[in-house]
Amino acid sequence: MFTKDLFNNQIALVTGGRSGIGYAIAKQLLQSGAKVMIASRKEEPLQQAAKELQEFGECDGFKCDIRQTEELQALAQHIKKKWGRLDILVNNAGGQFPMLAEHLNDKGWNAVINNNLNGTFFATREMANAFFIPQKSGTIVNIIVDVFRGVPGMIHTGAARAGVENITKTLALEWADYNIRINSVAPGIIQSSGLETYPKPIQDMYEGAKKAIPARRFGTVEEVANAVCFLASPMASYINGISLYVDGAAHLNFDKMVLVDMARGGQRK
Repeated sequence: MFTKDLFNNQIALVTGGRSGIGYAIAKQLLQSGAKVMIASRKEEPLQQAAKELQEFGECDGFKCDIRQTEELQALAQHIKKKWGRLDILVNNAGGQFPMLAEHLNDKGWNAVINNNLNGTFFATREMANAFFIPQKSGTIVNIIVDVFRGVPGMIHTGAARAGVENITKTLALEWADYNIRINSVAPGIIQSSGLETYPKPIQDMYEGAKKAIPARRFGTVEEVANAVCFLASPMASYINGISLYVDGAAHLNFDKMVLVDMARGGQRK
């Protein structure tokens, strides 16, 4: 399905592309013929990732904080100067941390909302105005999380990603006249560098809960990348405004209270 020329002459931007899921998405796009710009806040690891990815195709890295409109505009100008256009935007940058709602302070709430929700919208708006709307073409894929039955233990993430899911639906309608498609991918528990940032007890908790996932395993970054590249490709040309769950059916039956139970000492109130 993913031939080496699937994305020939296509330019893609992957935010948060220096590691984990974003890195895997950039790699798959490159292997399928795209030229790829990856963006991240940390210059040194970003450039190292871009150098590694050049093994698979033409890749560049640009330091950018998606929360800052001016930096996104500078990124757009860099892409325009280097390649002249942009065809695909993958909004992958984001982050979260586990916290019970009653203990979540203003700073923690605002940090996740500003990054995951505001940053995703800002990046989408700036790339659309710089490229997709004038071109009357473009494809956007947003990375969210499983918000199907709430996100207990990470209410800030649930609120932000649910907002992004609604952005996806809203812009699929608003921007259809510009020939812009926008969809979301909702990964389940993925064995990636992102999972490794969680404290050891939470990693152990997820490992123990693996048997509750219908597929009886975690997903891989490559499986998420495959879903993203499908939605970004001409094979999905009539798919717009949807959220594709890549989670082994966990959104249908996984016990979402395990994180809350652990935080409360294993006792469900």
